[in-house]
Amino acid sequence: MNQFNAPTDLVLGDISRTRTAIPDCFLDTPQYEDELLNAVLGRRVTVKVEIANPIRSFKGRGVGLALAGLPAGGTVVCASSGNFGQAVAYIGRARGLRVVVCTTTDVNPAKRARMAAFGAEVVEVDGTAEAAHRAAEAFAEETGAQLIVDGVHPGVAEGAATIAAELSRAGEFEAVVAPIGDGSLISGIALWLREHAPRTRIIGVNTTDAPAMQRSVQAGRPVAVAPASNFAEGISIPQPHPESVARVRALVDDIVLVDERELREAMSLIAQHLSVLAEPAGAAGIAAIAAGRIPHGKIATLITGGNPRPAVAEALRTHLERA
Repeated sequence: MNQFNAPTDLVLGDISRTRTAIPDCFLDTPQYEDELLNAVLGRRVTVKVEIANPIRSFKGRGVGLALAGLPAGGTVVCASSGNFGQAVAYIGRARGLRVVVCTTTDVNPAKRARMAAFGAEVVEVDGTAEAAHRAAEAFAEETGAQLIVDGVHPGVAEGAATIAAELSRAGEFEAVVAPIGDGSLISGIALWLREHAPRTRIIGVNTTDAPAMQRSVQAGRPVAVAPASNFAEGISIPQPHPESVARVRALVDDIVLVDERELREAMSLIAQHLSVLAEPAGAAGIAAIAAGRIPHGKIATLITGGNPRPAVAEALRTHLERA
């Protein structure tokens, strides 16, 4: 699928220096094996819990690096379904920036509330994610605000490389598995692993309802696939950016698919064995492993987000009470 010597626009800098641009609350997240979860999955799995921070997702790492150096008093704008917008809002506020987040009218209300709580001006746009992105571009053009695009800005991916560096403390893995939406997370992880653990396979997870990245990588160009569902909203993108497709093709071994039933089962496993409430996209790695799509024995994966829609969270709690 990929040519690992192919160049990308990403640069693996000094990780210790990269870490200084990222707020401490996003670094050194818990990572461990759970024996009972391993027994269910039938292999050794190190789980890195990237939701133990104020925004309940991994996004603070890349955004911390991407916003480094912007002068206080300026304005930054982005489009987001929620977690990226939370990161921009949280870090932007800490650095004295005005933050505007464009999103869709069907945005997860829990994520919208947190973006606003962190001080962002949330602008809801009728239509799809593309409409929100166009609104963010228009705002930047009209006002001179700094536009930051998830999946495009190199710093967003390069900041995620710190995750792979931390995982390495547990030794070398046969495979690292990560949810893949816009591609920044897995590109950053792969960037570090290609240099420091080249034998480790890097596997992304899309959903059957939103396989845009998988199809784009197969085609060698961005392919539009309208999501059939927003259940796993964090990775349900309609079309990846060209920059992200190029990075994933250059760095990632494979992309597998999971369906909604498998995501729900993975959320239940995570809640039962790790006492963590993951959002559907955040459970995609465990879903792929539990479904038998990762043919390796020693694996690392991430729980990338813990901001489920209220109805999804309530359904999970009800399921666990009945189990």
